[in-house]
Amino acid sequence: MSQYSKVVVAIDLSEESDLVAARARAIATSAGSELHLVHVIEPLSFAYGVDIPMDFSGLQDEIQEQATGQLQRFAEKNGIAADHQHILLGRPEVEIHAVAEKISADLIVVGSHGRYGLALLMGSTANGVLHGASCDVLAVRVGS
Repeated sequence: MSQYSKVVVAIDLSEESDLVAARARAIATSAGSELHLVHVIEPLSFAYGVDIPMDFSGLQDEIQEQATGQLQRFAEKNGIAADHQHILLGRPEVEIHAVAEKISADLIVVGSHGRYGLALLMGSTANGVLHGASCDVLAVRVGS
C-alpha cells in the first residue's frame, strides 16, 4: 500500500467528528502526511429553496461565524494548523472534492452512517464524495 502524502478529513462538527478525525490523524501520522480539515456549510437556500421570499443572509452569517469558531477549536484540539483548515459554503461533496483537488490530496476521510434503503437512494455526503473523488476515500462508520 502506498503512503499518503496529503490527507483531507471532512467533518460535520458533530460528536462523531472526533472519531473520523482520529482515524485520519492516525493515517496521517503513520505516513508522515499533511492533514487538512474541511467543514462545509450548506446554504440555507439549499434547504428551503430559492422561492421563499426571505433574506437568510443574517442567519447564514451567524451560522458561518459559529462554525468557524467550532472548527478552530476542533483543529486546535487535533493539532491542525490554521493554514490547513478549510471552511466553505456550498454542497459538501462538491467543496470537499475542490479542496482535495486544490491541495493534490491522495486520501479523503469522511464519516458514514451506513444508510440503506430510501436513505441511501436519497444520497449521502460520503456517497457523493466517493463517487466523484479523484483519489482514495476512506468512509469511517459512525453512529451505528
